[in-house]
Amino acid sequence: MPIWLKRLHASLACLLLLTAGSVQAAKFSVVYSREIPEADSRLEYPVRLLELALKKSGSDYDVRAYPRPMPQGAALNRLASGTGINVVWSMTSKDREDQLLPLRIPIDKGLFGYRIAFVREQHKGIISGVKGLEDLRAFSAGQGHDWPDTDILQGNGLRVTTSTTYEGLFAMLQAGRFDYFPRSILEIWDEAAQARNQQLVVEDKVLLHYPTAIYFFVNKKDTVLAKAIETGLHKAMADGSFDALFYERFGGIIKRANLRGRVAIALNNPLLPAATPLSRKALWLDLAALPK
Repeated sequence: MPIWLKRLHASLACLLLLTAGSVQAAKFSVVYSREIPEADSRLEYPVRLLELALKKSGSDYDVRAYPRPMPQGAALNRLASGTGINVVWSMTSKDREDQLLPLRIPIDKGLFGYRIAFVREQHKGIISGVKGLEDLRAFSAGQGHDWPDTDILQGNGLRVTTSTTYEGLFAMLQAGRFDYFPRSILEIWDEAAQARNQQLVVEDKVLLHYPTAIYFFVNKKDTVLAKAIETGLHKAMADGSFDALFYERFGGIIKRANLRGRVAIALNNPLLPAATPLSRKALWLDLAALPK
């Protein structure tokens, strides 16, 4: 065989090896954490959006849940240490962005910071007369002990009673351990059936709001996965599939919450990182455009 042909064969073999390595590098096994049962409908949107982003990025992937539910704090610690989990979606904070790699596209369009509350059915009007932050300080809220929301509420001078478990908060409210349980409008209607079993109802007069975002987070070293998800999210935003999925899941919920018909109480968010892209209007829902 002529020497030039041998060299051509060698070059082609190297090219095939490089190509195979590139394809292999694009394959991801994506394990996400969950604090709630896998069958819970609240998992549907973030999981579908994660799958959509990876598909749009052109990556080969396998998305699955970690076998057992775990508290949010434990999941974030596992992600930071690279132990068993490689993606979490969570409300951003300075500490979380220091420990993890945030993908700064709010998958909730900022709606996680819009809060309405569960109250006891027999005390449905307990906070209905509240007109501002000072009035609200007379009442006690319930929150998870490791939730950023706890620090935000306390940072605004509000009284907060905490629980180590999500389920425990419903029982504590039912028992009168606190007065109201603020929940994101993206969560509360899915939780309403559980709440009704404990004689809890959604309060219909007051809205709390603080600027925040839910991001996908990955381990700081997992830059390949981060790039794939971020690239796919941008492509989904550009072709409209992001918005289609968002409004399919949350359009009715936003309308049902009657945001513009409530007494709105603005809270500061001392945990909000400076890098939060608040000026990129396309990333956030325009509440002024909602019907009143």
